[in-house]
Amino acid sequence: MNKDHHLTVVDNLEHLIISEIRKKNDRVLHQLYKTHYPMILNLVITNNGSEPEAKDLYQESIIAFYERVQQKDFVLTCKIKTYIYAICKHKWLKRLAEKKKGPVRLDEVDNFPEQHDEISTVEENERRVEVMTKSLGMLGEPCHTLIQDFYINNLTMEQISEKFGYTNADNAKNQKYKCLQRLKKIFFAGPN
Repeated sequence: MNKDHHLTVVDNLEHLIISEIRKKNDRVLHQLYKTHYPMILNLVITNNGSEPEAKDLYQESIIAFYERVQQKDFVLTCKIKTYIYAICKHKWLKRLAEKKKGPVRLDEVDNFPEQHDEISTVEENERRVEVMTKSLGMLGEPCHTLIQDFYINNLTMEQISEKFGYTNADNAKNQKYKCLQRLKKIFFAGPN
């Protein structure tokens, strides 16, 4: 699947982490917290902040991430690291604006150019996911469930074939292709 389909596929480890967070697995959340904290500490310290401010910001952002992951409509469209970074950056910009008593430009705090492209796509991906979710809702059955089973629930073509009563995996694959074509038409036509 390419970019034109606007279905960003994030690797299985990321989905596993999200799944474990949804199950309220504290160990996974704690590990996630430890893994990405240095990146946020660096962001805050190199942009007029202190370590206590970084800790406070990061805790708030992890809570926001956790709450967002618990929502049924949440679909991860980028790396978890990128998502957390975007939340922290947004919150830090707001705090800097409050400190400065005025607006802060993004280029005043963007010291991670290697992540700039990924970060700038988070909001666009969120919008696309919203449109995709609406489009998927308009798709109807059995396509809606088939697409969800394959791309979200990671069922194999054999499992899908059995679930839907297709004669073999190739027939299930053909049906998935037809469903994707319908979804693509709805998506690009706009779900409104």
